[in-house]
Amino acid sequence: MDEFFPTSDLGLNTVLHEFVTSVQAILGNNFVSAYLQGSFAIGDWDADSDVDFLIVTEHNVSDADLLALQAMHARIYNLRSEWAKHLEGSYFPKELLKNSDPAKTELLYLDNTHDKLIMSDHDNTLVVRWVVREYGITLAGFDSKKFIDPVSADDLRQEVSALMHEWAEDIFAGRWGMNDRWAQPFAVLSYCRMLHTLHTGRIVSKLSGARWAKSTLDNRWTGLIQRAWEERPNPSLKVRQMAEPSEVNSTLEFIHYALELSQRHEISRL
Repeated sequence: MDEFFPTSDLGLNTVLHEFVTSVQAILGNNFVSAYLQGSFAIGDWDADSDVDFLIVTEHNVSDADLLALQAMHARIYNLRSEWAKHLEGSYFPKELLKNSDPAKTELLYLDNTHDKLIMSDHDNTLVVRWVVREYGITLAGFDSKKFIDPVSADDLRQEVSALMHEWAEDIFAGRWGMNDRWAQPFAVLSYCRMLHTLHTGRIVSKLSGARWAKSTLDNRWTGLIQRAWEERPNPSLKVRQMAEPSEVNSTLEFIHYALELSQRHEISRL
């Protein structure tokens, strides 16, 4: 790893090098590979992007190694770089990573802006597998295609359609609020991306999803989508600010619209 330039940002490269070499030192023979995924892999990353990673292991992490990983993540978080606070990803035993996992097994997971691993199924999805397999940047180890089977467009569409409905159920039931200036635009941009996946069977960045949605969907949503993109910077500040009630109401209407398109797509495939 003498030459280590996975991104065009030298500061981020320094953080990633420290992170990956530390993981390798802790896991030893249990370490298999490390990948950069998300927007840094598929494109259109910016200063507000999460640094999405995926670590592949031979088997589950031992209790002793977990303690060492927790200490390492706390140390990395306190490096003198904002990127260090935005690492997000999971530790995947290689046999579990190979293909879909209907049981949605929980994995060791680091959330953005956190310094401690928790158990979560957040990354145990076909979407993550597809992105890592098709576009993942190898930080250490082997080509991701060695560990992940191809994900079909139809399987990707099926998972995304189910997610659209699950999110909507939580939103309309009040279990997931959209009253702040981070959550409201996040919902708009996420539904744009998910609709794009239903249309193409592929995963794109938030920016590409927004551009596609503005050029393809009913033009009454163009302003909402554009404002959602403009609201994206400074998420740590926006999450503490209330969203405009009119924007929240428009977002709820947009989600209803997206679900209608999803149902039409399902019917057209029957």
